[in-house]
Amino acid sequence: MENYKKEFIEFMVESKVLKFGDFTLKSGRKSPFFMNAGAYVTGSQLRRLGQYYAKAIHDHYGEDFDVLFGPAYKGIPLSVATTIAFSELYGKDIRYCSNRKEAKDHGDAGILLGSPIKDGDRVVIIEDVTTSGKSIEETFPIIKAQGDVEIVGLMVSLNRMERGKGEKSALEEVQELYGFKANAIVTMADVVEHLYNRECLGQIVIDDTLKAAIDAYYEQYGVKKA
Repeated sequence: MENYKKEFIEFMVESKVLKFGDFTLKSGRKSPFFMNAGAYVTGSQLRRLGQYYAKAIHDHYGEDFDVLFGPAYKGIPLSVATTIAFSELYGKDIRYCSNRKEAKDHGDAGILLGSPIKDGDRVVIIEDVTTSGKSIEETFPIIKAQGDVEIVGLMVSLNRMERGKGEKSALEEVQELYGFKANAIVTMADVVEHLYNRECLGQIVIDDTLKAAIDAYYEQYGVKKA
């Protein structure tokens, strides 16, 4: 596993973005872990977060794209922080764009904020986590309505590695339905591999009991291997 991925896992725990315990998800599933990207609240956290996203995007999609699109609302600061980091790390200026939940009819009118998207643009979508693909369902037509635009791929921070609407993972469903690649900075398998019975921030985050709960969760909701 690359060093930046190990650092990112510890960063999520340190920032209290990735928590372990007993949680009821929006889907109704009872989960032993929960991720809330809204817990990134400081300038230093957003700076580091943008760097991790930029490294992962560069690893998977290179530099051959023009716009980083962050769906409202959590995708807005993600797209801004990551375009800044991409410029600092790789010396390439990527434009950022996000959508509004409601179109504005005065001043800077329209559904988009940030850079316009135009014919020929190659776009990478950035999100915190994808569990059902619902936000992509809303985002995809907005981007495509801007012209002859190619969506290169999707980058999320954590792949929960559980079934979406069907038997495949949410990221696999997005890739299959829309035809572009979907990747994550880290997977839950990476998280477990790095944290299981290993000290992080002065404590064992995933002990035998928690590991058993995570295994049981994936036995029930994980993607079934062929």
